[in-house]
Amino acid sequence: MITSPQQLTNYLEAFSDFEKSATGHNLPWLRKLRRDAFARFCETGFPTTHDEDWRFTNVSRLAQTPFQLVRTGHELSRSQVEPYRIAGAACQLVFMNGRFSSELSSMPNHANELEISGLADKIASNPKPLERYLGSYLDIGRDAFCALNTAFTEDGAYIHIARGVVINGPICLLYISTGTDTPIVSYPRNLVVAEEGSQVSIVEDYVSLGGGETFCNAVTELVVGENAVLSHYRIEREQKQACHISTLRIQQARSANVASHSVLLGGSLVRNNVHAVLAGEGSECLINGLFAGNGRQHLDNYMLVEHKSPHSNSRQFYNGILDGQAHGVFHGRIIVHKDAQKTDAKQTNRNLLLSDDAQMDTKPQLEIYADDVKCTHGATIGQIEQDALFYLRARGIDEISARRLLLLAFASECLDRMSNDSVRTHVATLTNAALYDAALPSSVSAQPGHEQAALRWNEVG
Repeated sequence: MITSPQQLTNYLEAFSDFEKSATGHNLPWLRKLRRDAFARFCETGFPTTHDEDWRFTNVSRLAQTPFQLVRTGHELSRSQVEPYRIAGAACQLVFMNGRFSSELSSMPNHANELEISGLADKIASNPKPLERYLGSYLDIGRDAFCALNTAFTEDGAYIHIARGVVINGPICLLYISTGTDTPIVSYPRNLVVAEEGSQVSIVEDYVSLGGGETFCNAVTELVVGENAVLSHYRIEREQKQACHISTLRIQQARSANVASHSVLLGGSLVRNNVHAVLAGEGSECLINGLFAGNGRQHLDNYMLVEHKSPHSNSRQFYNGILDGQAHGVFHGRIIVHKDAQKTDAKQTNRNLLLSDDAQMDTKPQLEIYADDVKCTHGATIGQIEQDALFYLRARGIDEISARRLLLLAFASECLDRMSNDSVRTHVATLTNAALYDAALPSSVSAQPGHEQAALRWNEVG
């Protein structure tokens, strides 16, 4: 525990003020949920590097910074939001510092098939459906940040897809952080319920406007019914002063098929938690990710997949590209419970280090309590293949372009697993731009004219 008595006092004061006026403060079940979560946070405090799940990530900066909770939005125009829209989206919900903005959002026309709203609006208007799901599967005992998010749960997205409904375009959730002179914190909470036989794609996109120190502690709960197909995309591209902790909790019923895609490009301290529970027989889960860091970025990925029923399949593929003094972490853990016979699970982590000062810690892990399974795991850490670079140079391709092609090929392994065409195209554009500096050798980046090369890169890419 690295939370001092004074820091706990600050959080206690913030929670006391929040609880009095929070949406749904008069609902006994919601009040109990928040209080139990806050009590758990006070009991455990922030994790330290002595905790096995956090051994490579120091969060003392988050514990020591006096972040202020912001419960009001920020004035923006629709034109300022327009560049962040994804072509072909079914709808887009916009959140400013964690607060839903109906004025900036584009709502769907599927009233009988799709219920979507801000979570606070749902709590205020019709909270009964939330009681069954909100917080029911999230384990606040394992993670202090999940407990903290639950204690301050108020706004985010509520999405309910009816039985058998197929939503063709992606549902986009755009979270915009607007920095101020004071460090601020937001606690987005998303709840997605996909009923039996439904199909939908959800995109969470986290961006920054302006500077300032921000902390986003986000939690998303996916409850996926029998034979439902759900794809979830998380794009984190906040500015380099931002801290971002996210948790995706997936609960899968029989024969449910879920794909989780994470793309981490921004932030200074980022932790991406994915916890999938394959509770129903025959369920399948793909956990796919790409992270690219430079400077002093710290990008931590923690994957926990639990196989609880027979004939379930899971695949984990994470690729990392690190430059400068960036630090990457991959901790993948697969647990096959006793009753999960015939489980088929695979875990792969591949990483490229582009500088001598970049660092990668990888820890693939299997825990198997069944005796009829097929499970494999592996990890690699290396550099750009010099033979491949020489091959491209020998055919008249300049060094920057050659490095670019190799990096994009490495990143494309993850992008090609994204089934939604519009989201994949959107992510490819962001990745292409993020990898430009990574493709510049130190001997080239200082040369005159490298800005013109950047322009050519964007034109071609």
